[in-house]
Amino acid sequence: MINIRKYAAIDIGSNAMRLLISNVVEQDGKEPQFNKSSLVRVPIRLGQDAFTVGEISEENIDRMVDAMKAFNLLMKVHKVERYMAFATSAMREAYNAKEVVALIKKKADIKIEIIDGKKEAAIIASTDLHHLLKTDETYLFVDVGGGSTEFTLFSDGKLINSRSFKAGTVRLLNNMVHDSVWDEIEKWIKTNTADYEEVTLIGSGGNINKLFKMSGKQQEKPLSYIYINSQYAFLNSLTYEQRIAELGLNSDRADVIIHATRIYLNAMKWSGARQIYVPKIGLSDGIVKAMYYGKI
Repeated sequence: MINIRKYAAIDIGSNAMRLLISNVVEQDGKEPQFNKSSLVRVPIRLGQDAFTVGEISEENIDRMVDAMKAFNLLMKVHKVERYMAFATSAMREAYNAKEVVALIKKKADIKIEIIDGKKEAAIIASTDLHHLLKTDETYLFVDVGGGSTEFTLFSDGKLINSRSFKAGTVRLLNNMVHDSVWDEIEKWIKTNTADYEEVTLIGSGGNINKLFKMSGKQQEKPLSYIYINSQYAFLNSLTYEQRIAELGLNSDRADVIIHATRIYLNAMKWSGARQIYVPKIGLSDGIVKAMYYGKI
């Protein structure tokens, strides 16, 4: 007996907003399968407002309302039985966030929950990470967003420590990450990985997924520190326009990808990792799985 259920997740990030619609395939005696049915990404850069002015602008509020109305209609068409919408760093810091959430509930009938960095990291970690984690190895999981970066250390299949830092790509783009934040990240990574002989990175976020796609590698294969370093130099050698025209990057990806690459490079350097695995996971995948298993 096969049963297909539809779940949806809305991820309201600092650089973009996403709607993921998933088919959850239930089969007697087997683990449920989570298959992507549809993914819509809308480039509304809320972090540009929240981190520079402290509030979401009228223009972006209107765009958010329109996007949420569209998301609601798409969920209706797909016959989604349950959804959850989470907002992260930008909405955490915008002082008009509560009003925006209330307006979207009223106009688009979508309920949004603003979550902290710790919950964000936990939801992402509840995805398919356990399939990747070899029990006798140590991994540093790095999720780079527009407003913050989450670091989680796993060893012997167990979560050792986790921390969220206000060092995201949109903040870096606006020169809003002080050297002291980099120092804190370096200290945290070095302190937490010091007792482990070998550490491997696991990267998540739109930018590392793009870098992985550009490498042409198979999904299970890792990227090396040397490759990431050479890509960083290559991306830096191109202008913003060239990154769009020659690499086919979205306009809202072409300016932040360099900053994201720098975060992954530093994480590898400070942890001594030589390789980074890039599974296809993110906050929206985590929301669907956590919903299904009753964790949220």
